[in-house]
Amino acid sequence: MNATRRERHRFETLITRDDIQCRVAELARDLNARYAERELTIVGVMSGCVVFLADLIRLLSMPLRIEFVSASSYRGETTSPGKLALASCDHLDVENRDVLLLDDIFDTGKTLQSILQQIQARHPRSLRTVVLLWKSARNETALRPDAFGFEIPNRFVVGYGLDYDGWYRNRPDIGVLSNPPEPPAVT
Repeated sequence: MNATRRERHRFETLITRDDIQCRVAELARDLNARYAERELTIVGVMSGCVVFLADLIRLLSMPLRIEFVSASSYRGETTSPGKLALASCDHLDVENRDVLLLDDIFDTGKTLQSILQQIQARHPRSLRTVVLLWKSARNETALRPDAFGFEIPNRFVVGYGLDYDGWYRNRPDIGVLSNPPEPPAVT
């Protein structure tokens, strides 16, 4: 008989729900001060940003629009990034607008760098980045987020929108799976 997912993957909390909510509120205060009554377009990177985006926008006071782009470098049961799959940003209406690019995690920086290049080609008035989690030790670009919630160690994390093979996005905290499977050997 197969073990249940809970038995196979024990969860070790890294950041609590309360710490996340406090930090999201601090980020919202900073954004409210920065943009005041200016209109803001938030571009969320799907699907991991959804929980972060939902909590953040409820605390923002400026008029805003929400757009989404799709990007992924983790697929299936992998715990290390693979080739980046990025949908086009051609649908974004950001010309001469203040834009905030919002993502759940800044790992190598390649995802945000690719999306930023596409958005900059659409001539926004301003463009800033906010990520919930930043693995600064993994950065492979000259880019760094304009704002971030938490700097974390180089560990594969789940919860609060982040997943492992589509699971755990609904956890209210962020943590590490204490016994994730090993990635398959490359032949």
